[in-house]
Amino acid sequence: MKKLIQYFLVFLVTAGLLSPMAAYAQYPDRPIKLIVPFGPGGFTDVVARILGQKLSVAMGQQFVIENKPGAGSTIGTDFVAKSAPDGYTLVMVSTAHVLGPWVYKKVPYNALKDFTVVCRLVDSAYVFVVNPKVPAKNVKEFIALAKASPDSLRYASSGNGGNQHLMGSLFATMTDTKLQHVPYKGSSGATNDLLAGIVESSFAGVPNVLPHIQQGKLRALAVTTNARIPQLPNVPTLSEAGVTGYEASVWLALLAPANTPTDIVNKLNQEIAKVMANPETKKALYDAGVEASYAPPEAMSKYMALEYDRWGKVIKDANVTLQ
Repeated sequence: MKKLIQYFLVFLVTAGLLSPMAAYAQYPDRPIKLIVPFGPGGFTDVVARILGQKLSVAMGQQFVIENKPGAGSTIGTDFVAKSAPDGYTLVMVSTAHVLGPWVYKKVPYNALKDFTVVCRLVDSAYVFVVNPKVPAKNVKEFIALAKASPDSLRYASSGNGGNQHLMGSLFATMTDTKLQHVPYKGSSGATNDLLAGIVESSFAGVPNVLPHIQQGKLRALAVTTNARIPQLPNVPTLSEAGVTGYEASVWLALLAPANTPTDIVNKLNQEIAKVMANPETKKALYDAGVEASYAPPEAMSKYMALEYDRWGKVIKDANVTLQ
């Protein structure tokens, strides 16, 4: 019976007998696919699963999380760019969304024009961590080690052109050190090899490494933001630790394909704003190491444009390019 009603509504809209607005009032009437353009277990994936579970309850339809990693998040994001603009295929992007066009010689979409911004969700610091076997107890000692033996220290990342890669590259540029970048196919692999001591360091998402820091399995040297974070109050910022002016945070935003109807975007925003304001959601995000930082479409669109220009300069100065 439900499918018959759906077909009937489609027929009415097609025939012009029912306004699109009335059809949108039925949204969502089937599961919504939420693409995470990174591997399972990473920073974006953790937040997507928290939000997806809350929105499934709030909107009465399942938010199905689907991981499509690769090429600095551009593979999964491109899938959404080419999907129907009907509100049933969304993507959770990170700061990497505005890095790709500067890092890769060819990206199959326009990061700012080929999407409809739904909202910003969270902001988070990354944390500069080392395996406890590394003799450096602070950032200055790590820099001294790196300068004493150029290219001997490695930093792991979730992949070429992603947030972790660029944060490490920025650090190396600002400290005039030579570090070996070791890209993995996702955050989990990078974290596992860091824990095993196969690589010495990483600029990692807080959700990925917070439990390991608390258990003494990793040593946190600094956070990447311009202020300390409540989950690690005794860990200095990189700027405090001697890399003056270093500042980088990672945001997550929800995007839909370009030309997604305003009514659908508005409905998603209404529900997301309620969910993000819920104390249970805030606690779940805090426990995962991130901070709720909701912003509506217009504000986030402007912010993304500013981030696009800012990171473009960083990447040009660091001379980072990939095929």
